Amino acid sequence: MTRIHDMGGRYGDGAVKPDAPEEPVFPQEWHGRALALTLAAGALGRWNIDASRHVRECLPPADYARFGYYEKWLGGLANILVAQGIVSADEIIAGRALGPADDSLRNRRLAAEKVVPVLRSGGPSSRPVDTAPRFAIGARVTTHPIAGNQAISGGHTRLPAYAAGKTGTVVLHHGGHVLPDSNAHFGGEAPEHLYTVSFAAGDLWQHAESPADEVCLDLWDSYLTPA
Repeated sequence: MTRIHDMGGRYGDGAVKPDAPEEPVFPQEWHGRALALTLAAGALGRWNIDASRHVRECLPPADYARFGYYEKWLGGLANILVAQGIVSADEIIAGRALGPADDSLRNRRLAAEKVVPVLRSGGPSSRPVDTAPRFAIGARVTTHPIAGNQAISGGHTRLPAYAAGKTGTVVLHHGGHVLPDSNAHFGGEAPEHLYTVSFAAGDLWQHAESPADEVCLDLWDSYLTPA
């Protein structure tokens, strides 16, 4: 069973309305501050990008449905800050520190002059793997029948529900990459081969608007079996 965030291709949510070309990067001033706060907190090194995605997915469904984009970011950030013991729930409510800070975090502070270099360097997820890829370009593969974490109930995964149990064709192989299903739960990076798999829209959705459209998904080895 997936969470509310996994809504791709689902009926009842209305049409997707893309932003207008002239839409500013941050429609409201606090949006930029939310991004900055998320980056600064992430630099403390207590979690990874997959864990941060998972805490957003775990927001209460009612909140997730009504929150805007950066409200989801702040909600998830507040929860993971508390979970990691960096701040308390009382401190978030008060809007200020209620006790001394953890001195070990001071050395992790992201100074203003380091922000641009850090963003430019990115966070590559490619890793070496000591096994040969199971699938060659052109291979037909079928995804796991359930779009869920295979090791942790309710855990993070990058296999969307609309693609579970579907058959497609491998079109690219990207080498080894960190497995989000493990990394999100601090179980280690557990790198696996990563593939781009092509699906026909008509194979994913019963009433696809354009059945011949190609939908490409990046999927890890453990999500796939030979078709």
